[in-house]
Amino acid sequence: MKKIDPSKVYTELRDRVSPISPILGRKYTVTHSDETAELFVTIGRHYADDKIGPTRDEVLLAYESTETGMMLLGEVLIVGDEITGNAKMRSEIFKREMPIALQAIRYGDRRLFQTKPDLDELPILIWFRSSEPEYNKLYDFGTMSEYR
Repeated sequence: MKKIDPSKVYTELRDRVSPISPILGRKYTVTHSDETAELFVTIGRHYADDKIGPTRDEVLLAYESTETGMMLLGEVLIVGDEITGNAKMRSEIFKREMPIALQAIRYGDRRLFQTKPDLDELPILIWFRSSEPEYNKLYDFGTMSEYR
Protein backbone atom coordinates (compact mmCIF):
# COMPACT_ATOMS: atom_id res chain seq x y z
CA MET A 1 0.00 0.00 0.00
CA LYS A 2 1.25 3.46 -0.94
CA LYS A 3 1.93 5.58 2.17
CA ILE A 4 0.87 9.18 2.64
CA ASP A 5 3.29 12.02 3.29
CA PRO A 6 2.05 13.43 6.63
CA SER A 7 3.43 16.87 5.75
CA LYS A 8 0.86 17.03 2.94
CA VAL A 9 -2.18 16.26 5.13
CA TYR A 10 -4.16 19.28 6.32
CA THR A 11 -6.92 18.88 8.90
CA GLU A 12 -9.71 21.31 9.69
CA LEU A 13 -12.12 20.91 12.60
CA ARG A 14 -15.45 22.70 12.35
CA ASP A 15 -19.02 22.66 13.71
CA ARG A 16 -17.80 22.66 17.33
CA VAL A 17 -16.00 19.34 16.86
CA SER A 18 -12.99 18.88 19.12
CA PRO A 19 -10.01 16.60 18.56
CA ILE A 20 -11.70 13.95 20.74
CA SER A 21 -15.48 14.47 20.52
CA PRO A 22 -18.12 13.84 19.43
CA ILE A 23 -17.66 10.40 17.94
CA LEU A 24 -21.18 9.49 16.86
CA GLY A 25 -22.13 11.88 14.05
CA ARG A 26 -18.51 12.86 13.38
CA LYS A 27 -18.22 13.34 9.61
CA TYR A 28 -15.17 13.36 7.39
CA THR A 29 -14.84 15.06 4.01
CA VAL A 30 -11.60 14.14 2.25
CA THR A 31 -10.50 16.11 -0.81
CA HIS A 32 -7.16 16.48 -2.55
CA SER A 33 -5.11 18.56 -4.95
CA ASP A 34 -3.93 16.77 -8.10
CA GLU A 35 -1.22 19.42 -8.58
CA THR A 36 0.38 19.30 -5.12
CA ALA A 37 -0.72 15.84 -3.85
CA GLU A 38 -2.01 17.56 -0.72
CA LEU A 39 -4.85 15.88 1.18
CA PHE A 40 -7.50 17.89 3.01
CA VAL A 41 -9.46 16.27 5.83
CA THR A 42 -12.39 18.29 7.12
CA ILE A 43 -13.98 16.96 10.31
CA GLY A 44 -17.36 18.24 11.44
CA ARG A 45 -20.95 17.45 12.30
CA HIS A 46 -21.83 18.03 8.64
CA TYR A 47 -20.03 17.21 5.43
CA ALA A 48 -17.98 20.13 4.07
CA ASP A 49 -20.11 20.96 1.03
CA ASP A 50 -17.93 24.01 0.40
CA LYS A 51 -14.94 21.71 -0.22
CA ILE A 52 -16.72 19.53 -2.79
CA GLY A 53 -15.67 20.38 -6.35
CA PRO A 54 -17.41 19.80 -9.68
CA THR A 55 -15.43 16.60 -10.35
CA ARG A 56 -16.98 15.01 -7.23
CA ASP A 57 -13.84 13.11 -6.28
CA GLU A 58 -14.31 13.53 -2.54
CA VAL A 59 -14.64 10.74 0.03
CA LEU A 60 -17.36 11.13 2.67
CA LEU A 61 -17.36 9.07 5.88
CA ALA A 62 -19.24 9.20 9.19
CA TYR A 63 -19.43 7.23 12.42
CA GLU A 64 -22.85 5.63 12.62
CA SER A 65 -24.56 3.27 15.01
CA THR A 66 -26.15 0.24 13.33
CA GLU A 67 -27.91 -2.92 14.51
CA THR A 68 -24.54 -4.68 14.51
CA GLY A 69 -22.70 -1.90 16.33
CA MET A 70 -20.81 1.24 15.46
CA MET A 71 -19.00 1.54 12.13
CA LEU A 72 -17.56 4.02 9.68
CA LEU A 73 -19.94 4.33 6.76
CA GLY A 74 -19.05 6.30 3.68
CA GLU A 75 -19.76 7.01 0.07
CA VAL A 76 -18.19 8.17 -3.14
CA LEU A 77 -20.00 9.20 -6.31
CA ILE A 78 -19.04 7.13 -9.34
CA VAL A 79 -21.64 8.19 -11.93
CA GLY A 80 -24.98 9.88 -11.39
CA ASP A 81 -26.48 13.18 -10.34
CA GLU A 82 -24.47 15.69 -12.38
CA ILE A 83 -21.47 13.37 -12.86
CA THR A 84 -21.09 11.60 -16.16
CA GLY A 85 -18.12 9.75 -17.52
CA ASN A 86 -16.44 6.41 -17.45
CA ALA A 87 -17.88 4.59 -14.43
CA LYS A 88 -15.36 1.76 -14.67
CA MET A 89 -12.42 4.18 -14.63
CA ARG A 90 -13.82 6.25 -11.72
CA SER A 91 -14.55 3.11 -9.74
CA GLU A 92 -11.02 1.77 -10.30
CA ILE A 93 -9.48 5.10 -9.29
CA PHE A 94 -11.53 5.27 -6.08
CA LYS A 95 -10.63 1.65 -5.20
CA ARG A 96 -6.94 2.31 -5.84
CA GLU A 97 -6.84 5.63 -3.96
CA MET A 98 -9.17 4.78 -1.05
CA PRO A 99 -6.30 3.59 1.19
CA ILE A 100 -4.70 7.03 0.78
CA ALA A 101 -7.92 8.79 1.85
CA LEU A 102 -8.31 6.44 4.83
CA GLN A 103 -4.68 6.99 5.88
CA ALA A 104 -5.29 10.74 5.68
CA ILE A 105 -8.31 10.41 8.00
CA ARG A 106 -6.38 8.17 10.40
CA TYR A 107 -3.47 10.63 10.46
CA GLY A 108 -5.57 13.81 10.47
CA ASP A 109 -7.71 12.57 13.37
CA ARG A 110 -4.90 10.72 15.15
CA ARG A 111 -5.66 12.35 18.50
CA LEU A 112 -9.12 10.79 18.48
CA PHE A 113 -7.66 7.36 17.66
CA GLN A 114 -5.02 7.75 20.40
CA THR A 115 -7.74 8.62 22.92
CA LYS A 116 -10.18 5.93 21.72
CA PRO A 117 -8.06 3.05 20.34
CA ASP A 118 -11.15 0.83 19.94
CA LEU A 119 -12.16 3.04 16.98
CA ASP A 120 -9.29 1.45 15.05
CA GLU A 121 -11.27 -1.81 15.02
CA LEU A 122 -14.58 -0.50 13.63
CA PRO A 123 -15.55 -1.80 10.18
CA ILE A 124 -15.30 0.61 7.25
CA LEU A 125 -17.99 0.22 4.58
CA ILE A 126 -18.07 2.57 1.58
CA TRP A 127 -20.86 2.80 -0.95
CA PHE A 128 -19.72 3.43 -4.51
CA ARG A 129 -22.86 5.20 -5.77
CA SER A 130 -23.53 4.87 -9.46
CA SER A 131 -26.51 5.09 -11.78
CA GLU A 132 -24.89 2.15 -13.60
CA PRO A 133 -25.90 -0.93 -11.56
CA GLU A 134 -22.66 -2.87 -12.08
CA TYR A 135 -20.70 -0.09 -10.32
CA ASN A 136 -23.31 0.66 -7.63
CA LYS A 137 -21.74 -1.42 -4.84
CA LEU A 138 -20.84 -1.50 -1.18
CA TYR A 139 -17.18 -2.25 -0.43
CA ASP A 140 -15.55 -3.38 2.80
CA PHE A 141 -12.28 -1.53 3.44
CA GLY A 142 -11.38 -3.37 6.63
CA THR A 143 -10.66 -1.31 9.75
CA MET A 144 -8.69 1.85 10.50
CA SER A 145 -5.96 -0.27 12.11
CA GLU A 146 -4.89 -1.15 8.54
CA TYR A 147 -4.30 2.53 7.70
CA ARG A 148 -2.01 3.62 10.58
